[in-house]
Amino acid sequence: MREFVNLKFEEMPKVWYNVLPDLPFKLDPPLDPETNKPMSPEKLLKIFPAPLLEQEVNDTDRFIDIPQEILKEYAVYRPTPLIRAIFLEEYLQTPAKIYYKYEGQSPTGSHKTNTALAQAYYNKISGVKKLYTETGAGQWGSALSYSGLKFGIDVNIYMVRVSFNQKPARKSIMNLFNGKVTPSPSRNTKSGRKYEENHPGSLGIAISEAMEEVLQSNDSKYALGSVLNHVLLHQTIIGSEIKKQLEKLNIQPDVIIGCHGGGSNFGGTILPFIPDKLSGKNIRFIACEPESCPTLTKGEYRYDFGDTAGFTPLLKMYTLGKDFVPPSIHAGGLRYHGAAPIISALLNHNLIEAKAFSQEETFKAARLFSKLEGIIPAPESSHAIAGAIKEALNAKKENKEKIIVFTLSGHGLFDLNAYI
Repeated sequence: MREFVNLKFEEMPKVWYNVLPDLPFKLDPPLDPETNKPMSPEKLLKIFPAPLLEQEVNDTDRFIDIPQEILKEYAVYRPTPLIRAIFLEEYLQTPAKIYYKYEGQSPTGSHKTNTALAQAYYNKISGVKKLYTETGAGQWGSALSYSGLKFGIDVNIYMVRVSFNQKPARKSIMNLFNGKVTPSPSRNTKSGRKYEENHPGSLGIAISEAMEEVLQSNDSKYALGSVLNHVLLHQTIIGSEIKKQLEKLNIQPDVIIGCHGGGSNFGGTILPFIPDKLSGKNIRFIACEPESCPTLTKGEYRYDFGDTAGFTPLLKMYTLGKDFVPPSIHAGGLRYHGAAPIISALLNHNLIEAKAFSQEETFKAARLFSKLEGIIPAPESSHAIAGAIKEALNAKKENKEKIIVFTLSGHGLFDLNAYI
């Protein structure tokens, strides 16, 4: 029988987990590119509202209360189910048990809504009227548009041009929720006008365009869908729910897997389990990324800009270089040159693993999962499926029982052109 583990709303975690106090090392601080010294709060306040900046640098409080206004919005779709992939297990003939956390039931079909609602709320209470952001495949832009509508904030999105052309339904969703979408590179900004109009674009370029708008404005802030500490903090609602669901099953995970672009989905999944790892439990964490954008597997661990034009602070992270433009793969949400500082530091300290997968292998996994489990996954999420299948086949080869958990970060119903 199909095995679902559901939580009641009353059982949903009411706090976000902050991993920073538990890490056995300190993160290197963001640097001001003008001085090469730690970025001053005053400069960062030009970009982010004070409550989010406080969360970004908070390395003392292990838990952050989730405001009631956000919990009310979370109740629309959370808690999300943990589902055992029985049919996939049977097909693979593996002794492993495979569970997936399904984030595709959010209003915009992905995990991005978890932090979008939080960021919109904190900007709202800070008096912000307008937000600028970027989006790759459109999940983040959709989530922020929805959240901006909920909290009464105008949302302006620069969408990477190749995804803008590949995924027209995503643009329609953003428009439905009153988001204004512009393909990037655009003619609106100096950052965009450096490139030809038919340039495929990159998240780095789109971030530059959004940042340029904010830095020239007095009534706007910037919102980021991944990478930063406060974004990963909000996403820990995923991993905290998984912990409670596994406790209901009375089982311990052997392997936890997530797709990786900037790190919000992967971080949100694994960070609540980091204290278990540090206390000696034998848990592996695997970040699955595209071969065509191998930030963790082939990037350098150093300071780099988060955008192409160099508007952001310098972040210590694994990077392919700010000018790197990935091939036009369908997993647009994973086409980012850098990785979250938290995830980068965990990899540098050998607390997590990273593996790269080809587009062919991920779509093979996606089609198989669709037919067996009845959910069409987003191209990004398919990397986690490919990783889970690989681990399950290894368990079969070793004739070893394993508990494999991965996050299915979103559905692919708006990405059918990719399957076609």
